[in-house]
Amino acid sequence: MVWEVPVVAADLGGRVALVTGAGRGLGEAHARELARAGATVVVNDFGVDINGDAPDFAVAERVAAAIRADGGKAVAETSDIASFAGATGAVEHTVAEFGRIDILVNNAGIIGAGSALDSITQDELERLLAVHTVGTVGAIAAALPHMRRAGFGRIINTTSEASLATDIAAGAAYAAAKSAVWGITMSASKEAGAGITVNAVSPGALTRMSEGFLLESGIPDGLDLSPVQVSRVVVALCTEEAGRFTGRVPHTAGGFVREYVLRRRDDTDLAEYLREQLLL
Repeated sequence: MVWEVPVVAADLGGRVALVTGAGRGLGEAHARELARAGATVVVNDFGVDINGDAPDFAVAERVAAAIRADGGKAVAETSDIASFAGATGAVEHTVAEFGRIDILVNNAGIIGAGSALDSITQDELERLLAVHTVGTVGAIAAALPHMRRAGFGRIINTTSEASLATDIAAGAAYAAAKSAVWGITMSASKEAGAGITVNAVSPGALTRMSEGFLLESGIPDGLDLSPVQVSRVVVALCTEEAGRFTGRVPHTAGGFVREYVLRRRDDTDLAEYLREQLLL
């Protein structure tokens, strides 16, 4: 089933949010929408390109300045979250600046070379895992003690249809990294504690990372794949009202949303074949 995402007037006044990879694309849209909903936003971005190279610290300040110009509250933060030290630094900067962290959006990511499985290098795999998985786990680990003391927290991770859908081919390293985010989300949702939710979004949006694939595969006429459509879902998951949802993975694209659910089934052709072979 597919549901259209309504425009909701979320109130995040008094909340402090850290958004990683917020200097461009989806992260920038998340930061702006969270600020528009009243949250104080820490705009984290190391400023690298889609392959993880050429850092530019100015991108984080540009977004923070734009939020302030619109009447919101924001500061820039330039830690490289591809290590526990960097991810922890971003969280601690947030707490040092504002005394708390209520919302953590793990958005930072790179796409890498997209190498096929038989040509991937260890360096490519490790770089992708560092940003997507080490960064996500490191930031969650640093944020949870603060959220537990406050009795409130909203953690939003970022996975991808590249790892969730069987009809989308992706580089093995990217698919592995994004698949790991699913597992991290499920585990963290059980460990987080009272008042803290952990969910992941699977975004469909036209950004510098996705434009090559999306433009090649074709975008249906009239489908709005602007990042803000995804950000509306992120904001909705950060509200008080969303406290009953945790360990969930909505996919959203073009103003519509569906949910990925991992199910164990006994009525598949593979299950039947194996039962026959094993005489079960």
